[in-house]
Amino acid sequence: MRPYLTWPDKRLQMAAAEVEAVTPETHAIWDEMIAAMDAMPGVGLAAVQLGVMQRLAVVDASEGRGQAVRMANPVILHASAQMRTHEEGSPNLPGVWGKLARPRAVTVGFLNAEGVAEERDFVGLWATSVQHQIDHLDGKMFFDHLSRTKRAMLIKKALKGMR
Repeated sequence: MRPYLTWPDKRLQMAAAEVEAVTPETHAIWDEMIAAMDAMPGVGLAAVQLGVMQRLAVVDASEGRGQAVRMANPVILHASAQMRTHEEGSPNLPGVWGKLARPRAVTVGFLNAEGVAEERDFVGLWATSVQHQIDHLDGKMFFDHLSRTKRAMLIKKALKGMR
């Protein structure tokens, strides 16, 4: 399995490339991503976190796991006005978390595992996770949503813990 990129790797700050078509290689990357997500344990992963610069993401916020949604080129089509606050973290900057408010529900368009365009509604932790993964695909980390002061404190704490 590929290692997680460690912040401040520049690839974590770059937008990933669109996926032309879902191929056997795409499925192999998704399988690797699901294994990495389950090993974390986490509820989502974007390909860029493993250094694969393609717009691929997986999310699985189910109770028993094994219900991962595979997405290529995910895009938020609609977001609810109601917000949900959740502690977010990333294996790319381990050991630190930030409290973020994101829309409680989103409708996402993406190519599914069969390569077919799909729209799906995500609510609660599922919605938080998919928004977090799309941020990664756009070159953003969760702490980019925090104030400059909170972001600086969080990064300093993480870097101290990585030594």
